[in-house]
Amino acid sequence: MKEHSYHIILQWTGNKGKGTETYHAYERSHQISVEGKQIVQASSDPKFRGDNTKYNPEELFVASLSSCHMLWFLHLCSDASVIVLEYSDAAIGKMVESDDGNGRFSEVILRPVVKVKEEWMIEKMNALHDKAHHFCFIANSVNFPVRHEPVASL
Repeated sequence: MKEHSYHIILQWTGNKGKGTETYHAYERSHQISVEGKQIVQASSDPKFRGDNTKYNPEELFVASLSSCHMLWFLHLCSDASVIVLEYSDAAIGKMVESDDGNGRFSEVILRPVVKVKEEWMIEKMNALHDKAHHFCFIANSVNFPVRHEPVASL
């Protein structure tokens, strides 16, 4: 078995001069970086006093599931001689919040729209989406359903 490590640097940038003196005294802004890559500006969801112009952890989490599925799907299509010309996904993550403020994701729905080169390739796509789901590292790491509702076109 192989083991892989992923290193990020997270830095809080939301100190407005008084630190966390009060709940309203600080911003939720922070930066996420990986050596040699662009910095991602992030914050909390605006519903939790965040900046709506920056990515929030929940969006990045859903994006990770979508991206992982796509990368596996493209790999499997390549192996199966299915030529993908375009791929997009309008993924939706559903999170439930309890009365005490605790929350968790209840499901993520991936909605990939895939354009392939030839009609016979459309028939193979559902099986390849199922296989991509099986191999997706991120989907295999969560404790809620990750569904996919693909649409194919020529």
